[in-house]
Amino acid sequence: MGTTPHPTAGLAEVKERQRLAWESGDYARVGVTLQPMAERLVEAAGVRAGQRVLDVACGQGNAALAAARRFAEATGLDYVPALLEQGRVRAAAERLEVAFAEGDAEALPFPDAAFDVSLSTVGVMFAPDQERAAAELLRVTRPGGTVALASWTPDGLVGEMFRTIGKYAPPPPQVRSPMLWGTPERLRELFGGEVEWTALTTRTFEFAFHSPEHFAEWFIAYYGPIHRMAGTLDQDTRRGFAAELAGVPVAFNRSGDGTLLAAGDYLEAVGTRR
Repeated sequence: MGTTPHPTAGLAEVKERQRLAWESGDYARVGVTLQPMAERLVEAAGVRAGQRVLDVACGQGNAALAAARRFAEATGLDYVPALLEQGRVRAAAERLEVAFAEGDAEALPFPDAAFDVSLSTVGVMFAPDQERAAAELLRVTRPGGTVALASWTPDGLVGEMFRTIGKYAPPPPQVRSPMLWGTPERLRELFGGEVEWTALTTRTFEFAFHSPEHFAEWFIAYYGPIHRMAGTLDQDTRRGFAAELAGVPVAFNRSGDGTLLAAGDYLEAVGTRR
C-alpha cells in the first residue's frame, strides 16, 4: 500500500455524523447534475459489456447507471438508503439492470477480486479513513482490473467552497481533507505500487446557475453537509455564510451575461490494479 493506516480512534463517530449529513437536504437533486462526470469516467475507464463494475459511494447511482448503459454488470454501493432508492428508481425508469447495495466504503461487503472495474465519482473521497477506503478498493478489484476515480481538486471551486464551510464548521482534526484525493501525490500515497496510474487528467465540471446567489441557495437547500451545518447557525450567521458561499464561484465565473457558469476542477484518475 505504501503507507501504514493511521489510527481510527474517533472515526466511527465522524462517519456517523457524515451519514446523517448526507441524509439531510436532498443530495440526489445535486448529484444528478454531476452525471456528465460519471459518463466521462466510465468512458475513460474503458468499461465494456459484461464486465463486473462497482460504483463506490454511488449516491443516486451516476457511475453505476453509466456503466449499465454500456451493458456492464453494474453494482452501486452507498450507506444512505434514500440515495440507493433514488438509484433504483432511475434504473427502473431507464430500464437498466443495476444492483444497489447498502454498505460502507471502508468495509465493502464483497469478496476479494470481485470486480473488473472499481469506480467512484466524488464519492469515496469523503470516507474519513482514506487509507482503509483505498485498501478496500484494491481488495475488491481483480489483478489487472481498473481503478477509476473522479475527485475534486484542492485549489478548484469545490475546494474553495469547503474552505468556506470550514470557517463555520471546522473539520475533525483527525480527518485529512477529502480534496487531497484530487492530487496525484495523495493517490500515490494511498495506493502505493498497487495501482499503475495510466491517466491522471485534470478536467472541469461546469456549474451552471442563475446567479451566485442561486448557487448558494441551492447548495444550502439540498447539499446535505451544507444543509445540515447551515441549520445549526443563527439567522445573522446564516446570512453571512450564504453571502460568503455566494462569493465562492464568482472568481471562477466566465458567463459574461449575469448568470453563473463556473468551472470546477477535478482529477480524473485511471489506473491498472497490479
